[in-house]
This record gives sequence, C-alpha cells and structure tokens, in this order.
Amino acid sequence: MSSILSTKILSPSQKELLLNANLSFVEYDAIKIEFLPFEIDNGYDYFVFTSQNGVNAFLKANNAIDFSANEVFCVGEKTRILLEQNHLRVVEMAQNSSELGTIIAKKYIKHSFLIFSGNLRRPELPQILLKNNIRYKETITYNTSLNFKVFQSNFNRVLFFSPSGVESFIKENGLGKSVAFCIGETTAAEAKKHTDQIIIANKPTVENVLVQAIKHHRNS
Repeated sequence: MSSILSTKILSPSQKELLLNANLSFVEYDAIKIEFLPFEIDNGYDYFVFTSQNGVNAFLKANNAIDFSANEVFCVGEKTRILLEQNHLRVVEMAQNSSELGTIIAKKYIKHSFLIFSGNLRRPELPQILLKNNIRYKETITYNTSLNFKVFQSNFNRVLFFSPSGVESFIKENGLGKSVAFCIGETTAAEAKKHTDQIIIANKPTVENVLVQAIKHHRNS
C-alpha cells in the first residue's frame, strides 16, 4: 500500500524529503491552473497578490513592463519571495487572506487596492474591505479547474495544499482512515467536512506539510 498521496506535483527537493525518510508516495495535480489575459488599472495605491499563481500570471502578462516602483501586499511567505525576486517591494505580508484584510482595515483604511486573484478565490479579503468601506477592485488573472482522478489504492496520509485540492480529491475518492495533512486553516476547514483526522502545517508551506507527514510516520 502506498503510504502518501500528494495532491500536488512536488519539486525534486520536496520529493527528496520523503525519499530520505523512506516513504513511498504517489503524486498528481488535483487542480489545473490556466493564466488569463487581463489589463491593469493603475488608479489604485497598492497591488495585492493572494497566491503565487497570481504573481506568475501577473509576470507572464506583463513581462516587458517595469513595476519595480510598485508597492504590494501579499498572502504567504513563498508569494513574498517570488515578488521580491522580481523586484516588487512587499509592504505587508500575512499568512492568509483574513489576516491581510485585518491589517489593511487597521492601517490602510484610506488607501485603495487592486487585487490579483483566481476565479476560485476565498471571499474573506473582499468581505473585510467592503465592510470597512475600503476602495478595491478584483482582477481575475487565472482560472483554477478541478482535475478529477480515481484512486484504487488506500493511503495512510493525503497531503492537501488548497481547499480546491480537497474538493477535487473528494469528488471521486474518500478519505476513510487516511490522515489529511493541510497547508493551512482554510484548507483544513474544507477537509473537516469529510474527516476529523487532520493535521495542519505549522507554517503554510509545502515543505512543512511534508515535515508533518514525516513526523507522523515516525511516531506511528
């Protein structure tokens, strides 16, 4: 029986973490990303990126334009790193959209925001901005679609990296006695609809999800 199912194709270094722990695994992409063409409205004080996919879509659409003077907000450490690698200055970073919305409502209520997100984005950030009468506009930069796949095997541990990934997997499979390892609270909230065996990463990174799965294996 395969020990781990990852609902995301892992990088070579991420795979190495599991292999070094003598863990077998199966991997697939539970979701598919399609970048979209879009136009930028420059009438806003700050750009907001809620995911690495949003950043990559932005860079792909605007690879010949210098945005180095722009100040941006983002969700997630990996998103921040990607932005800074591409010379965009990150003013505020939060671990999730709710936290970022709270920061904006407390410190930037008089400013305006252009949010780059996907078609399945979480509602918390726009809700907070709307509640506090903060001017914003959403620009959809990519589409997320679910990639359904049936698995005949059972897995001790299933790794989830987004609520959409949970939804996609559950469409054709059950969790049974599997432990669900989730990258963050919003992903865990979706997983809790289907199981109470959930472990949430200490940090919202793929690597930390893997570390938690390895620890669970060693302690079981």
